Amino acid sequence: MRCARGVQERRTPAACGVIDSSPTSREHSESTDLPTVHSDSRVFVDRVWMREATPIPTFFRRSDLRAQGWTDRALGAAVAAGRILRPRPGAYLPPGTPTEVVDAMALGGLLTCTSALAHHGVFVLDASTLHVHLHTRRPSSSAPTRTLRRHWGRLHRAPHPRSTVVEPLDALVCAMRCQTPRAALATLDSALHRGVLRPDELDELFRLLPRRHRVLRRLVDARAESGPETLVRLLLRSLGASFDLQVVIAGVGRVDFVVDGWLIIECDSEEFHSSWDAQRRDRRRDQVAAALGYSTFRPIAEDILWHPGLVRAAIHGLLLSRRGTAGRVRAGVV
Repeated sequence: MRCARGVQERRTPAACGVIDSSPTSREHSESTDLPTVHSDSRVFVDRVWMREATPIPTFFRRSDLRAQGWTDRALGAAVAAGRILRPRPGAYLPPGTPTEVVDAMALGGLLTCTSALAHHGVFVLDASTLHVHLHTRRPSSSAPTRTLRRHWGRLHRAPHPRSTVVEPLDALVCAMRCQTPRAALATLDSALHRGVLRPDELDELFRLLPRRHRVLRRLVDARAESGPETLVRLLLRSLGASFDLQVVIAGVGRVDFVVDGWLIIECDSEEFHSSWDAQRRDRRRDQVAAALGYSTFRPIAEDILWHPGLVRAAIHGLLLSRRGTAGRVRAGVV
């Protein structure tokens, strides 16, 4: 069942590409440049960044635009009008680019770690800090309005020359080291489930991590459809419970977990379960499951993410209430 992610997937108006609009002639007089700016800058945004929408924002250098016929005056007018963003001299982004991308570019770096993974739709537990990869350890006069963590060091994979984000493998190496083990594992499960990291890249990832992280390798499970599902799975392991993931029950449908053959656990979130229609559907599913001999526990994502001790205690109490009774028949499992 779909469940909340710590950070929601972002859609950004970005793409790689070559400007295919008719360039503004460099021989035009100053009096004819300004009317052309409005038309060409709209084409610039629509055709360059919107033509091939991807989740990764890209930028263009001044030299790229000059080669396409843009004059400095035309670019200045477009920036002043808000039709193009200029995070730093010589670099341009489309309007609507997320603030964290603009801030990273203004610092002269690339988004990395959890900040980069969030743009791939990967679960991260806490996105409040801006993570930026810088090529050199130099001071910057630009100060973002949020908590900033700078990263240096060699990247293992070279990003596209116009990318604003490091490659996923480098972002994951960073995120695995920056987060707690439980949060790091949830991020890694999410990256695998969404195809941001391929299964055959796992060995490479763990080779690039300190040895202390290798214990997490055997806990990876790409079947988790959300970060909270990974976190509940870790709670169940800590309790020594027997459980199955993504179980299909006849008449009920697919559920997140079946524990000890009788307890269904569903990871609910406001995003998918807040409306009355959704709640009514969930309760009817629970009724069908109860008729088959199952009990259902629905911890909310907020508690799973930030109050795991409360969720663990609830699961523990439920399991203790049935311990010592006869094993239940898992009716309807297909």
